[in-house]
Amino acid sequence: MTDPRSSAVSAVRRRNAIDALRRGAVPESGLDLLATGLDRFESALDAELDAVASGASVFKAVRGEYGSGKTFFTRWLGERAKQRNFAVTEIQVSETETPLHKLETVYRRLTERLSTASFPPSALRPVVDAWFYALEEDALAAGAEEGDLGGAVEQLLAARLSEVSRHAPSFAAALRGYRTALAEGDEATATAVLSWLGGQPHVAAAARRSAGVRGDLDHFGALGFLQGLLTVLRDSGHRGLFVVLDEVETLQRVRSDARDKALNALRQLIDEVHSGRFPGLYLVITGTPAFFDGQQGVQRLAPLAQRLATDFTTDPRFDNPRAVQLRLSGFTQDSLTGLGVTIRDLYASGAAAPDRIRALADDAYVADLAQAVGGALGGKVGVAPRLFLKKLVADVLDRIDQFEDFDPRHHYRLTVAGSELTAVERNLAAASSADGIDLEL
Repeated sequence: MTDPRSSAVSAVRRRNAIDALRRGAVPESGLDLLATGLDRFESALDAELDAVASGASVFKAVRGEYGSGKTFFTRWLGERAKQRNFAVTEIQVSETETPLHKLETVYRRLTERLSTASFPPSALRPVVDAWFYALEEDALAAGAEEGDLGGAVEQLLAARLSEVSRHAPSFAAALRGYRTALAEGDEATATAVLSWLGGQPHVAAAARRSAGVRGDLDHFGALGFLQGLLTVLRDSGHRGLFVVLDEVETLQRVRSDARDKALNALRQLIDEVHSGRFPGLYLVITGTPAFFDGQQGVQRLAPLAQRLATDFTTDPRFDNPRAVQLRLSGFTQDSLTGLGVTIRDLYASGAAAPDRIRALADDAYVADLAQAVGGALGGKVGVAPRLFLKKLVADVLDRIDQFEDFDPRHHYRLTVAGSELTAVERNLAAASSADGIDLEL
């Protein structure tokens, strides 16, 4: 039976989703087309997004083993946020590129990856420009004359950022410097000042002097800048900011002193969110169960463990989606097959030969392929989705669509080589003596 979601999908959304799966990647968009088994979260999470859009703030932790769909889940939730006119950003936590204990670096990555429904990363400049435009419109609506518009906008800027200026006065100063440079036609200075506002280091001293700011953003200033960014987003028409800190479990592999600082920074972020300092912020972290439960992760810092404590002793069917921590149980053979069937139907709805695709890659074949790929990875179906979907699209569906005489049951032999596996997948395959696997289907 054809999935009704597949029949009314734009060609662009379908192509973007299928192209990503063909590469073995999680699509950046169109995830509602692929979502299976997430309906149990929808009601609670939509209510939280609506609350944030009304000025609340939310922190959420998502736990799951490799392959359980954490990245898919957060991008799916991010899409739902964008549908509510949120800005969205996804940050990969890493020891070298984005250490969590350096919040100034986290803020910089946040602005670099900032996107909206209208603008891809980095959307910082369009957001700031929209904010100044909104200030001008508000000033005119309040009766300001064209000749006095600059002064009226300056007064509105000061009023809107009054609370932010108490904690991060340089944020407002940089905004003024950016606007002044634009008014003077100095694009180079305007760009440099905006870079500094986005947390970029090593901005030219002349540009910083012109805006009346000094030095680079530090750990403590980053929180004030985040507060300022939320104000700018809200006043420029966005209802909130959805932020993902992905792969936080990498903290377990850093030096103990850096790990302790990072865990404390995470505790600080959670407390700031719950204190109401960041209205309009929905902050999500992702990690493995070992990170949340192990002594090298959350349990290393008792106050953080207390804030994230969630009861997972009951049947997963009764997990509370309103809790601070959500559990993704991962794929079973049946759910992996169901996902494959969904992808098959999505592909067929835009293919040249949809009937041939559904006939040759029927539900039984999709189930056989899912089982074979899981077997190639040591029988651990939970880590198979990425490779399974890549094989299904690139090796099977593409060939059926292009070659009339191709029959996957007769002309395709599943091969899984070490070079196409991630490090985790390779380790699982090696544990099963599967450094090169040929499987007949």
